[in-house]
Amino acid sequence: MTTAVISGTGLFTPSSSISNDELVASFNAYVKAFNLEHAAAISRGEVAALEGSSSDFVVKASGIQSRYVMEKEGVLDPKRMCPKISERSNEALSIQAEMGVTASKEALERAGKAAGEIDAVFVACSNMQRPYPAMAIELQNALGCSGYGFDLNVACSSATFGILTAASAIQAGSAKAALVVSPEVCSGHLNFRRRDSHFIFGDACTAVVVESAAACKGKDVFGIVGTRAVTKFSNNIRNNFGFLNRCDESGIGKDDKLFVQNGRQVFKEVCPMVADLIEGHLKDLGLTPAQVKRFFLHQANLAMNELIAKRLLGKDSPRGKTPVILDEYANTSSAGSIIAFHKHHADFVPGDLGVICSFGAGYSIGSVVVKKK
Repeated sequence: MTTAVISGTGLFTPSSSISNDELVASFNAYVKAFNLEHAAAISRGEVAALEGSSSDFVVKASGIQSRYVMEKEGVLDPKRMCPKISERSNEALSIQAEMGVTASKEALERAGKAAGEIDAVFVACSNMQRPYPAMAIELQNALGCSGYGFDLNVACSSATFGILTAASAIQAGSAKAALVVSPEVCSGHLNFRRRDSHFIFGDACTAVVVESAAACKGKDVFGIVGTRAVTKFSNNIRNNFGFLNRCDESGIGKDDKLFVQNGRQVFKEVCPMVADLIEGHLKDLGLTPAQVKRFFLHQANLAMNELIAKRLLGKDSPRGKTPVILDEYANTSSAGSIIAFHKHHADFVPGDLGVICSFGAGYSIGSVVVKKK
């Protein structure tokens, strides 16, 4: 069977960043205006008063300090609290494809590949800006790749599921080299008016070149030792926005058409699932967590990653084993674990092992074990 390798990664980071202080000031201005507008109903007990937020609360709840966004002004406007991202003509490159082109070019350069050598493109992210034509086919065309492309969505696990899909295509012989691209515009599906989650997400795009080891020309190569995925249905993380919304006007504009979650239940249920999957995956490969140099975990919540690390490595798990990028980027959905890998693997030497693992809505968990060539 053909061996698949990761030969290059790329990252697009938006130019605009929002600090916790900026985001909280906007949210608190909205809260003040809401409570004033509904003061009479609040006093009668008909409407619940909204509670303000603070930067200390955000850091304590998540470990997040700031986040990058595609458009800042609209998010910080208390009367809007949504990015102003203009529609583009059908002839113009879409915003997700534009992000993907930048990240892909870096990944291709690192892999020493020309775009024409890529014969499979997978756009894997939590939300696509349209159902069709596929974002992957648009990106394939924009880059000048050959072969085929399609989109896939497993929420925050999309990138690792995309790598699994690409590796399977390489091993089966249906592609020689593939791109897995995750253009996450999370600010577009985040409800900035919800205290418990208005701070969670940021925008970014990653790209990963997966190819046959025999055709690889890159100098920074990781063999894919194994992939594993699991899904289990849960309503604890959900977004009900879709093309059928127009068929029932009563639901238009409701909170569930944006990101909603039961955070405490997610924490309780997902952390042990992730630790068990990684440990079982490694065991089946004849490996132990102690042999892994670094775990590149999904960047959703600092406490979640610390708990997963403790379950895998014991109470004294060193911070360097699970690098953190969410303090700067926040939760970038499927892109998070790839950003961590992109930024924190330079010190790997041949033989070093890593685990790229993402997890999220579904529930879904994807694990990719890699070994430095």
